[in-house]
Amino acid sequence: MRFPPFRSMLVALSGLSLVGCLASAQTSSPTPAAAQAPRPKVLVIATGGTIAGVQDAPGTLGGYRAGTLTAEQVLASVPELGRFAQVEAEQFSNVASPLITPEQWVALSKRINTVLREREDLAGVVVTHGTDRMEETAFFLYLTVRSDKPVVVVGAQRPATGISPDGPINLLAAVRVAATPKAVGKGVMVVMDDRILSAREVRKVYQRTGGFTTGEMGMLGVVSSGGAEFLFAPVRRHGSSSEFDLTGIDSLPRVELVYSYPGGTGPTFATRPPGVVVATTGMTRAEGVAFRALRDSGVVVVSAFPSGDNLVAIPERAAAPAANATPAPTAASTANPGASPNASQSSNPTANVPDTPPMVSAQHLLPQKARILLMLALTRTRDPREVQRYFAEY
Repeated sequence: MRFPPFRSMLVALSGLSLVGCLASAQTSSPTPAAAQAPRPKVLVIATGGTIAGVQDAPGTLGGYRAGTLTAEQVLASVPELGRFAQVEAEQFSNVASPLITPEQWVALSKRINTVLREREDLAGVVVTHGTDRMEETAFFLYLTVRSDKPVVVVGAQRPATGISPDGPINLLAAVRVAATPKAVGKGVMVVMDDRILSAREVRKVYQRTGGFTTGEMGMLGVVSSGGAEFLFAPVRRHGSSSEFDLTGIDSLPRVELVYSYPGGTGPTFATRPPGVVVATTGMTRAEGVAFRALRDSGVVVVSAFPSGDNLVAIPERAAAPAANATPAPTAASTANPGASPNASQSSNPTANVPDTPPMVSAQHLLPQKARILLMLALTRTRDPREVQRYFAEY
């Protein structure tokens, strides 16, 4: 592979950055047997982020411009990739991840679905991405990539020209995961710091190397010197079993994300959105009234625990109840029945309006991920009982 001009900049970094990695990688050549073995094909789709970031003063702790290097330049900085896969590059975008939009989620998912459907020779796909929005893009792909082939999202916490960048080793690990048959059926994953994390549970917890966790749910596996090793697998619907077909969809319904807090009175909107997710452990009476009014007006409201760790029971799917049926329980009602919008409150005679559609409960899902699932659910229905089914199964 012919190195682009970017390599000359790396060579000038006095050995503190990628140069050492490049030198050691170039001296490690595959054995004759390995060279003759067919290598799986992996497509790397680049979107930008810190993994493609460069500094005005390379080799320092200074600031950097995310989304600067091209996909080819990022791959060229890790020649060791060739030992494990035939790697191809495709530039989808080149921006810092806070600039990624829901419309780009849709386009990216469609592109991945297309290449996995049309190219049987591909073992999997790797998406390079900024870490600020990595957990959200990964979860959207988890819900909408309707293939069982592995899709791995990867990034870096340090720019490519910084001191001890983590992008090259993260990318190498991600390609190894995407290339292995062991990853088939595991859903979309995030690989950071040699850890394999399910896109449903992954979350960014700090701004240091690694930086991502799945909380108490555990990792799917690790990438060791021998390759990817899996110990667990996701059980919620994903991949080929997903109902979320994006054919004919270019944009997603508007869903607002709001917080409940002491003294809160609930949100007000100049134009009501189709859906709202509220992060809450229990609501004030005023918030309960406000969210009930939204539900009465046809807005689908989802209650999510702020930490994403709540395991409130979700009711089984049933036929739409009669008009005088009791609304389904919510995360807020479980946490604080006296202040819930669905709770019976003798001081508020309108607190249990029979016709009020139920609030949807999100189970063990970050509020920002609940927003994504609601956006997709609203492309199929506005019935909160059917939306609840999606939240029970995905």
